[in-house]
Amino acid sequence: MIMATLTLAADGWRTPVLVALALGALAVLWSYRAAGTGPRHWGCAALKLAGLTLLALCTLEPQWTRPRVRPGANLFAVVADNSQGLQLTDAGATESRAAQLAGWLDPARQAWPQALAETFDVRRFTFDTRLQAVESFDGLAAEGRASALGSALDSLSSRFRGRPLAGVLVFTDGNATDWTSLPADLPPLPPVYPVVVGAAGPAVDLSVQRVTVAQSAFEDAPVTVTAELAARGMDGRPLAVRLIDPAGKEIERQDLAAPSDGPAAVRFELKPSEPGVSFYRLEARLVDELAAPESPTAEATLANNHQVVVVTRGRGPYRVLYVAGRPNWEYKFLQRALQADREIDLVALMRMAKREPKFDFRGRAGESGNPLFRGSDIQAREQAGSYDQPVLIRLNTRDELELKAGFPSEPEELFGYRAVILDDLEAAFFQPEQAVLLQRFVAERGGGLLMLGGMESLHEGGYHRTPVGDVLPVYLDRTGESAAPPGPVTFDLDREGWLQGWARLRPTEVGERARLDAMPPFQVLNRVRGVKPGAGVIANAKDASGSAAPALVVQRFGRGRSAALTVGDFWRWGMRRAEVRPDFEKAWRQLVRWLVTDSPDRVEATATTDPADPGGAVRLQVRVRTERFEPLENASVKIEVAPVTFGAAPATEPPLSLTAEPSLEDPSLYEATYLPRRTGGYRARALALNPSGAEEGRAEVGWNSDPAAEEFRSLTPNTTLLEDLARRTGGRVLRPDDLDAFVRELPSTKAPVTEMSSEPLWHTPWVFLLAVACFIAEWGWRRTQGLP
Repeated sequence: MIMATLTLAADGWRTPVLVALALGALAVLWSYRAAGTGPRHWGCAALKLAGLTLLALCTLEPQWTRPRVRPGANLFAVVADNSQGLQLTDAGATESRAAQLAGWLDPARQAWPQALAETFDVRRFTFDTRLQAVESFDGLAAEGRASALGSALDSLSSRFRGRPLAGVLVFTDGNATDWTSLPADLPPLPPVYPVVVGAAGPAVDLSVQRVTVAQSAFEDAPVTVTAELAARGMDGRPLAVRLIDPAGKEIERQDLAAPSDGPAAVRFELKPSEPGVSFYRLEARLVDELAAPESPTAEATLANNHQVVVVTRGRGPYRVLYVAGRPNWEYKFLQRALQADREIDLVALMRMAKREPKFDFRGRAGESGNPLFRGSDIQAREQAGSYDQPVLIRLNTRDELELKAGFPSEPEELFGYRAVILDDLEAAFFQPEQAVLLQRFVAERGGGLLMLGGMESLHEGGYHRTPVGDVLPVYLDRTGESAAPPGPVTFDLDREGWLQGWARLRPTEVGERARLDAMPPFQVLNRVRGVKPGAGVIANAKDASGSAAPALVVQRFGRGRSAALTVGDFWRWGMRRAEVRPDFEKAWRQLVRWLVTDSPDRVEATATTDPADPGGAVRLQVRVRTERFEPLENASVKIEVAPVTFGAAPATEPPLSLTAEPSLEDPSLYEATYLPRRTGGYRARALALNPSGAEEGRAEVGWNSDPAAEEFRSLTPNTTLLEDLARRTGGRVLRPDDLDAFVRELPSTKAPVTEMSSEPLWHTPWVFLLAVACFIAEWGWRRTQGLP
């Protein structure tokens, strides 16, 4: 409120009036002093002096002077929420929130809109995904997909910057989809006066609050979908939560009782039948309504009962390079285990004989090949190898050129694999540049490295202070200890191993412990001094005395990951009994899958949505790399985006082709923006071509566009947010019943454009009547008391 000041229009007469008032006061006091000095005499004197003072004040023409809002010179914004959240009907209400809001804004039913227009230049707006100016609120349909309150206020601030905006009257439930809480850096705004739409919320409703997808290398169910449900007014009623594929087939269903207090969690474990991007629909309904889908629902809305789940599984096969120092049983069982996995392609490079020194006499006359292969079908020079080179055998190669020169020496060849497994191979096998390249393979390319125990592995293989040893998760500077422990050792999971799905083979702890107890004892163990900081011990090897040594250790290294399996005869597990061999093979598959997980492709696509963007625009990014995993510049990237439909529903939106533009910050990054037009899942396929027009690779990504899930996440008005907004802008929260009184107060509040208003007091009736009343009271009191 603006404070008024008292001014005197005839201020030039102040001195004569004060002199006359002083003389009159002296005369009154002298006369009453001569008549007596009792309390009754002084009371009558006070009344007469008060009357004389009022008359003297009127002589000076006093008036109230205050600034007031200049009519029509200031702007005032009235903003109404037009989102789907206002379609709800609160418990005990007879009409929806949207209908109530329409009644509050109707000038034919309310007096405050006309009173506000008499003083201010009123501008009307609605907002959902964006702010929109309107002439009136007659067309308020409450069909917007979001409540972008933050974006609307930011647009108002920009639109009226530098203009006399006196205030903003906002009608909303406060459930902003672009704000979870009030940001610290609010745009410059005049006082904001929120009017809360809605009460405590609907009586009955079921909603899917949040869905998370977790993926692991666990073979039976590599994908875990967890949904959090919230229920109102459904205490104990039976619910059905279903997972449905795009063909309309029910993958899994779980029945539960509606929670009475707090959320309920439902978990699904599934194995997608196809690699790549898969879509599922997670739906929660009352069981009785699910059985009668045509009957009316008891819930406030069904828009928050489902969400689209996006599962991204890589497209194999993923190539893994196995390098062994000698033929052994480990490769036999590893190769047999991975044959059953369509996503893994194992390529082997096995040394049959070590490098031999050159001699002057090389076997028979005219013989230049290695005599080891004499009489065999591989006596040819390019296959048999010469004396100063190791004898290597290639298995399951893509063509005759792959690994022809032995272990790769160039990034283009090595970086084509997802993981490398080293088995019983000494560090001297690698040339210095090959060892550095293997380190780069993990740190820069993001590949996986696994070293198996053996006679020439880890410390015994001389990997201490080598580039490969730096990658491993264990310290290799152990000296003075034997590689073999005192007696056999047993394999047991460590605490970290119990937490990793890929390290377990059973869904329960009891079953997993029984499985571990059935494993055979192992005879070969490469002991290490300890594990490096940040590494995790998955399993331990325990001897008869109970002392434990790390058996399986893993860690992140750069962009990739590394592991060390210190047991040198892991193959014994596969030779124990035929009935335990499936567990042995499954353990190998899960370990190798973990090794290749998160290893990037040359072409990768991602889709991200900015939560602060009210329109739900999706930012598509495609990263393109060369065979050396270096940024590929000047590439041509095309993206095709198509919606995903469920069941027999027809596609409501045709596929759209986009051209990704190069990023100014990252030479390997190409970007495009897509604005979804409907709610549901979307799939984007990217094709990358190099400058010469040859294909570099393809990538696929999926996402879910569901603004209604955010809009209906909370059905109770967010009064805390609105109170904080009003406090920080200098306004206050209003009730609908307060609007008339509030508008009447506005002309007396602060505004950008004001004018001075004067109200004379000297000729107002109450001043004259008060002076006459003082004289009458003095005369009457004097008469009744018998005073002269």
